[in-house]
Amino acid sequence: MSKVQILVVEDDIPVRNLITTTLKTHDYRYVVAGNGAEAIMQASTCNPDVLFLDLGLPDIDGIEVIKRVREWSNMPIIVISARSEDEDKIEALDAGADDYLTKPFSVEELLARLRVMQRRIALLSSDTKGGDSSVYTNGQLKIDFAAGCAYMNGEELKLTPIEYKILCLLAKNTGKVLTHKYITENVWGSAWDNNVASLRVFMATLRKKLEVASDSPQYIQTHIGIGYRMMKMEG
Repeated sequence: MSKVQILVVEDDIPVRNLITTTLKTHDYRYVVAGNGAEAIMQASTCNPDVLFLDLGLPDIDGIEVIKRVREWSNMPIIVISARSEDEDKIEALDAGADDYLTKPFSVEELLARLRVMQRRIALLSSDTKGGDSSVYTNGQLKIDFAAGCAYMNGEELKLTPIEYKILCLLAKNTGKVLTHKYITENVWGSAWDNNVASLRVFMATLRKKLEVASDSPQYIQTHIGIGYRMMKMEG
């Protein structure tokens, strides 16, 4: 059996059964919740590794669940929702979701997204054991890799796990233009079009936290149609 445990939050019974049957068939452990309150309770008591979350829950909107969970956990959150508008995706990603899968979906894609999160969990675990004690400094930006924190002008930046991972990737390649494909493969483990769209959202939110003027960025330069580059700043 896989050591990864998934919390499935879905009030639509047929969809929930499809997801849990798929997980069971592929030897994943799982727990289920049918509403937001139960989801928050299960997330805090069962300590799952990954959260599958529907947004249209009967008691609490899924966005609120994301915000509540993010107060104390960095577990990967994959939204699985019938809401397909860009505004809904942006709101979920802004709240702290790591991925967004639109209904109807194929079980193959669901499993692929889950494998990406498993690789991310393994990578984070490896990074923690590795004990990287180096500190990156670029202008007023400081990243403490060992502590997993970033600072601007001495103030800690409140970053989501994905924002932090993107920032670290750019920082470790300061001066280099990183393509959309390279970034998405290193952050999500794939270069799906959906991930490229998500990357643009995360870059926008990251800039709001990083740049003095997000419409005139100094640290992260956009190369239209290609990717992004971390600029070298003067101390």
